[in-house]
Amino acid sequence: MAERDVFILSERALAGVIDSIQDDQWDLRKPDWFQTGGQGDASLREIVNYHAYDSAWVPDVLAGKTMAEVGNTYEHLKTDPNTEYRPYSNKAIGAAKALDDPDKIVHLSYGDFPAREYLKHITSFRGFRAFDIAKWIGASTVLPDDLVQGMWEQIAPEVEAWRKMGVYGPPVSVSADAPLQDRLLGLVGRDPRAPA
Repeated sequence: MAERDVFILSERALAGVIDSIQDDQWDLRKPDWFQTGGQGDASLREIVNYHAYDSAWVPDVLAGKTMAEVGNTYEHLKTDPNTEYRPYSNKAIGAAKALDDPDKIVHLSYGDFPAREYLKHITSFRGFRAFDIAKWIGASTVLPDDLVQGMWEQIAPEVEAWRKMGVYGPPVSVSADAPLQDRLLGLVGRDPRAPA
């Protein structure tokens, strides 16, 4: 499956989970989750705002813009309590659909990469965060089968290289006949049986 298509599936999955957040859940806090500025205690609102910020960048990155060209355009999204995720999600999906050359070079904070590699990076971020947030808020953690298959195809061949970079933790043992989603989670160091 093309990187663009797997990214779109991951973006839709994350947006769907975010849509299911209840009004009384936005202030829930979780220790050791990524937030602006590093690791630490983060609220669900802060986590979702960071994802809005990340999705807002997708059209500019895929258009070939540099960080310097974009500047602080989206910084306010990290702290605005009224940030809505869907508009940024929809624009990210639209930009991915419009991508005509997956090998074009895009400019990230950590180097220049083909667009297809950038899409793989942000697919992983969204796909696993959709699972994490769903588990935390008590929603269904079952990801779409085609998303799971696409992520497996992207991640499995490169997982050890990503692990060495610190993206994924040590693998968690999962039965060989477990559902593919459980095997994917175990592959990247997430225990599918662990409590939220």
